[in-house]
Amino acid sequence: MKPAYDENDLTDPPFYLPQFETAYQYIINEYEIPPRDIAVFIPCAVRKPYSTSPSHKVFHKVFDEVFPDKEKYHVVIFGTCGTVPAELELMYPFAHYHYMLGNVKDQKIKDDFLRIETDRVAGYLNKTRNTYQKRIAYCIGLFRKAMIAGSEKAGVPVEIYPTQPVIDKLYDADCPFPEGSLSMQAYLDEFKGALLQVRDSV
Repeated sequence: MKPAYDENDLTDPPFYLPQFETAYQYIINEYEIPPRDIAVFIPCAVRKPYSTSPSHKVFHKVFDEVFPDKEKYHVVIFGTCGTVPAELELMYPFAHYHYMLGNVKDQKIKDDFLRIETDRVAGYLNKTRNTYQKRIAYCIGLFRKAMIAGSEKAGVPVEIYPTQPVIDKLYDADCPFPEGSLSMQAYLDEFKGALLQVRDSV
């Protein structure tokens, strides 16, 4: 069985590391992002490459059901990695780190993540202001806060799911992750419905 991560993987918070800032600047300043009707933002995952993770397999199953035309949408990974067009998932350092923000207790690290990721989301949204017609994000917790703040900072609207009423309905204060998992069926059902609406609106 393959280990969860390689001994050469980066294990420090990736949003602090210069490798991730360099990669982010490459995406913002040099990489040509393909124009699409819809941008779909989904969180990064512990397993690399992201597309092999159980959660991303679930998300992509939904995309396959909603979008028969693969040219209609563009997946963007975001979170502790910054903002990464999904087709770059194998690029260093995006497939070479092991980190879980959900396990962090240090409030300063959480605050730093929110500040750094807000700026990176805003930068990506600014770069792609005319690349997409619509944008939709699927996220909870600090990733959701960063997406909301980044969207507001850039002045570029992003529809964010699950919605707060659905999160509130499923919230369980006794769980280690009280908002649960994005693989929960109620979250997925709402997200799929939103994707269908966005698909049909462009």
